[in-house]
Amino acid sequence: MTARTRSWSALFALCLGFFMVMLDVGIVNIAVPSMVRELGTDLTTVIWVTSVYLLAYAVPILPAGRMGDRFGPKRVFVAGLLVFTAASLWCGLSGSVETLIAARAVQGFGAALLTPQTTAFITHLFPPDQRGPAMGAWGSVAGLAMITGPVLGGVLVDQLGWEWIFFANVPVGLLALTLTVFLVPDWRPGNSHRFDVPGILLFGAGLVCVVFGVQNGQTYDWGTVGAGIGIPHIIGTGLLLLGVFVLWQRADRREPLLPLRIFRHRDFSLGAASAVAVGFAMTSTLLLLAVYVQSVLGLSPADAGLLIAPLAVVSGSVAPFAGRLSDRVSPKYLLMFGLLSLGGGLGVVSLVIIPASSPQALIPGLLLCGLGVGFTFSPMSNVTLNAVERSLVGSASGIFNTARQVGGVLGSAAVGVLVQANEPSALTDAIKTAFLLPVGVLLLGLLCSAGMRAGRRRPIGQDRSPDRMTATR
Repeated sequence: MTARTRSWSALFALCLGFFMVMLDVGIVNIAVPSMVRELGTDLTTVIWVTSVYLLAYAVPILPAGRMGDRFGPKRVFVAGLLVFTAASLWCGLSGSVETLIAARAVQGFGAALLTPQTTAFITHLFPPDQRGPAMGAWGSVAGLAMITGPVLGGVLVDQLGWEWIFFANVPVGLLALTLTVFLVPDWRPGNSHRFDVPGILLFGAGLVCVVFGVQNGQTYDWGTVGAGIGIPHIIGTGLLLLGVFVLWQRADRREPLLPLRIFRHRDFSLGAASAVAVGFAMTSTLLLLAVYVQSVLGLSPADAGLLIAPLAVVSGSVAPFAGRLSDRVSPKYLLMFGLLSLGGGLGVVSLVIIPASSPQALIPGLLLCGLGVGFTFSPMSNVTLNAVERSLVGSASGIFNTARQVGGVLGSAAVGVLVQANEPSALTDAIKTAFLLPVGVLLLGLLCSAGMRAGRRRPIGQDRSPDRMTATR
């Protein structure tokens, strides 16, 4: 087996695990109406099933990247797969929404352990002039998983019940684990990092407070939660903690969780901001579509999933092409095209959202969204991670993935506030209004990508003799 073949075989194993993780970001959305009915709870509570996963995913990603540097990416990736697969089984066995939320938190932690190892391995397995196709494959996995989640989830929920969207992870997780053990090299960067515990606690607590306040504000009428503590106090505390987190990162001269000097690279900063926008738009859009087509149009979960299938087909078809193309032209322009197409598609979808709309009327907008997704993930990853020197790639990968997940957390929380109505006409109006959020956020992402300087040049600080696969198995 040649070195190139070994590299692609290892990437396949890594992408299989990553696909499963990204699949669970979107697959739950299609099951939300079924969970509300069968678990005897309300929409706000069920949205926490998505939000807690994204929170537990976003907060540990930065230290997880350092764990890979210290203990070896393969070992941390395997640990993440084990945690994720076991937690998936726990989710399926949950008999109450409280137990399900707890299991989803553990599942999100497993996802956080393995995600940054995938992009770190790409920089190790492939020399810089071959990373475009590899990033294209990785990007297509991310985009395709988030879109096919509702399709697969709809079939499973309709035929077997919502529990099976989690049970299905178990055999896939075991297969990914087996392939990883045999195909992925035991690369050990050997960097002895310290772990910024105060930074982790400040970031996690701040993000939890902000998300809790935003998502549950409507439930408490934006007033008092208890003991004289109100929703504004909780959100304000979260913002204060996040501000203290930034100050702590600036003051920590040893090894901060978030090395602020990485943001001196303009393309990286703007790429991370674009990742927040994309995460917000994708998560909120899939949730809004799932609620609309089932609760307003009356489609079954399977039919709802199949309605989104064309989006998945287009996205999966164009993503590898976009990855290869990003090696030949500036990925900045590919990213701008992707964000513009995604935002335009969402705009078209919002125009046809009425109580008596035909499901087929959504397809043109969804196809345009699929084109946008396909041209977004791999160019965005390429331009963002190639903007920093090699010594910062691990941190850059963690921050980039964190940015996307933070966007997803905020997206699910924001639309959860707006979509609270019970009557179909009122719910339709709420969803139509809520669609303005992802469109507006994508516009900000488009402005960020327009400000990039990315071109066909050697990445900053790039090694002239890139690493090869010299690690022992």
